[in-house]
Amino acid sequence: MKKDFKNWGGQKANIHNEKQRPFFHEREVWFCTLGENIGFEQDGSGGKFLRPAVILKKFNNEVVWILPLTRNPKAGKYYFSVLLNGKASTIILSQIRLIDTKRLQYKIGMVNENEFGKLKEALVALLK
Repeated sequence: MKKDFKNWGGQKANIHNEKQRPFFHEREVWFCTLGENIGFEQDGSGGKFLRPAVILKKFNNEVVWILPLTRNPKAGKYYFSVLLNGKASTIILSQIRLIDTKRLQYKIGMVNENEFGKLKEALVALLK
């Protein structure tokens, strides 16, 4: 599949230079501009290169760890299933990444506290 790195490069420069950082919390799910990435890394999609992601860890107002989501059902130690706004979603544990919060575009939901605790346990188990 051909990737649109040229269009993404222009958008990335705009996000870096113009975008303000939003107010956010851990457990929230946001559409993020993850861009056009290399190989099997999770890309954003559409004209704005967006992908939903849960905020796993807030380090400060500028950077967070996120985990991208997919609507495709997946099972195994690299995935964690959740209900988001009444619909099944899968969190891709193996795609954890640090992002600047300027990539956060808009909030679409929140993972409940119980599921969030289990999500962190699943991630720790994966790292062992």
